Amino acid sequence: MPVDPMLQPLVAGFAVEAQEVIQKVTMDLLELEREGLENDALAKIYTRLGRHLHTLKGSASSLGLQDLGDIAHKLEDALAPLKAHTQKMPRPVVDVLLHGLDLFMLRAQAHADGRGDHLPDPAAALAQLVAAAPPPEESAVLPGGAFAQVPPTVASPPPVSASAAPEALPSLEPAGESSDAGWRVSANQVTSLMREVERLREVRLRVEERSRELERVSTLLAKQGLLAETAEARTLLSGTGRSLRTDGEETSDVVDALEEGLKAITTRPTRTILDPLQRMVRDLSRQLGKEARLSVVGAEVSLDRRLLEKLQGALVHILRNAVDHGLEMPTEREKAGKHHEGALTLRVEQQGNLLYLEASDDGRGIDLNQVRKAAEKRGLVTAEEAARLNDNQVRDLIFSAGFSTRSDVTDTSGRGVGLDAVRATVESLQGRIEVSSTRGQGTRFVLTLPVDLGSSPVLMVRALEQFVGLPMLAVESTQLARPDMLRVGKRRAHLEYQGQLLPVVDLGARLGLRASSPPAEGQPLLIVQSGGKRVALGVDAVVGDRDLVIRPLPSEVRDVASWQGAATLSRGELLLILRPDWVVTDTEKVTVSAVSRRALVVDDSLTARALHRAMLEAGGFQVHLAASGARALERLQADTYDVVICDLDMEEMDGIELIARVRERKDTRTLPVILVSAHDSAVARERGLSSGADGFLSKRECAAGRLLAEVLDVMSRRGSRA
Repeated sequence: MPVDPMLQPLVAGFAVEAQEVIQKVTMDLLELEREGLENDALAKIYTRLGRHLHTLKGSASSLGLQDLGDIAHKLEDALAPLKAHTQKMPRPVVDVLLHGLDLFMLRAQAHADGRGDHLPDPAAALAQLVAAAPPPEESAVLPGGAFAQVPPTVASPPPVSASAAPEALPSLEPAGESSDAGWRVSANQVTSLMREVERLREVRLRVEERSRELERVSTLLAKQGLLAETAEARTLLSGTGRSLRTDGEETSDVVDALEEGLKAITTRPTRTILDPLQRMVRDLSRQLGKEARLSVVGAEVSLDRRLLEKLQGALVHILRNAVDHGLEMPTEREKAGKHHEGALTLRVEQQGNLLYLEASDDGRGIDLNQVRKAAEKRGLVTAEEAARLNDNQVRDLIFSAGFSTRSDVTDTSGRGVGLDAVRATVESLQGRIEVSSTRGQGTRFVLTLPVDLGSSPVLMVRALEQFVGLPMLAVESTQLARPDMLRVGKRRAHLEYQGQLLPVVDLGARLGLRASSPPAEGQPLLIVQSGGKRVALGVDAVVGDRDLVIRPLPSEVRDVASWQGAATLSRGELLLILRPDWVVTDTEKVTVSAVSRRALVVDDSLTARALHRAMLEAGGFQVHLAASGARALERLQADTYDVVICDLDMEEMDGIELIARVRERKDTRTLPVILVSAHDSAVARERGLSSGADGFLSKRECAAGRLLAEVLDVMSRRGSRA
């Protein structure tokens, strides 16, 4: 029976809300078929299930969708016997109910799309719920005395498109409660509003800066003495300062409220895409004769709705791959000393503007020899190339287009489409994916993605003259170094903290600004944690916390391991934000051989230094950094280098003056020097080369990857160790 045209907008809204209710019912059904639930917990779940199904039935009937009302009624009847006895739900019954929910949602979507009058007779659909079934002890009795049975693998219905939501949605709550009216807005309108909130946040930062400046002026006047001539000015300044502080606090409250409101509109908890994966894992494992349980950590983290939609397909591929290729059959697992049920884990964590999604399993792990053979067989690499690949490079082959270890095509794998699609999705979101695996113990995928919605708390610190930021979520605590807390060895120092010895990392040395040294008494130490690892990070000063919008770095330096993004301070200064996982990386494992070539990069731009360092380190160089010509000369007195890369235009001492000073000294007279300039003109090039530089590159050429080739060419001409 076709829907009344007057009710059509409400039907579309009903389909959206029904999808959410059905997801809750699905999660309860998956819980009911598991072992170990107490009677009280079972009773609560059965009560909740009955309420949800009754709500679906009542809402469908009120809109004239009698076929949906009948399906919901049949599901209620199937639930009633088990609810009365408060018992664990047999798997065949779970299959029946899940199949009924699929049927309900598919027909609800058809009604929402205006295709309800083309649906087959609902009697045929209901017949699927009362078909012939397995023996009674494995089934549930349905109305009419028949048993229910459905195939163990029923595809979940496609999600209802958000664009189908009407301006007013019917309520799925009990009668008597009214629904809220809504507005339909475009993503561009919301994005525009977000930009305005960011502008307001910058205004708030400037108001705070002006307030501090006003306090400094008042302090200077007070130091001049209590002169009668300045009394009126001091009074006015004091009153203005108080008003400015009050205005700043109110502005801060408004910004916070606007940002929270926008987050509520534009974000959704990650559980909206993670919870449906429970059903997918359950159905696929049953189809393959395996047992698996998916655990989710961090499902309460809220993310941009658009990001969630794009990530859902990637996570489906990863989990299907884990169930199909990773997990062993139950008997095989028990022989290996594992639990018969495979463990899958999804962990979600956000630090600043970086999102970490980790998917792991405790299966058989990746067989590197099998991967090599499969890649050769499919023509992805030659036998000679495969033999030269290290373990990480072999594991990376699983992301190649067309790769599969299956020789035959099944419903779940064998077509060579899957993980390559995952990598493409992650890279389209400006993120990256990494895989690690231990044979016989399992595999772990880690997706790292930038999140650009809203501000994040950042701790601003200083190492020498360089200011950097750290996401506050990664900073566990801050303390001052004391001799009784430190254990200083020959290679590195450790800090006693909560019964553990944490390695001490000198931020200045980690950034390549100076040689590493043990912390001095009273030096600030930050306890930084990421991915289960902790270190004590030594900094020269803790400047304070800021609430900042962290943006991804330009594409030329996005892959630099140390930085996760940049933020703009109140006066327009750029603050680079460190990646916590880079900070806690074991630097002892990242050693450079004694014969490694050494380069000194001199530039007053932190971004340029980071870019040059990344390119040179990729070429096997050990790189030290200097933010000024004076600092570079100090470096050259203390260390020896094979090449210097220097910015042409710097404030204190430009590149030409630095070259002159380098050529004056006997020990550095023949040292290769390459000038880099933002000006790509014949005049700038001639000016640089005539000063005694061995090479000249524009920063555009550096970003295009020319730096390493130029360095090697210059070193070869000078006779250095190239």
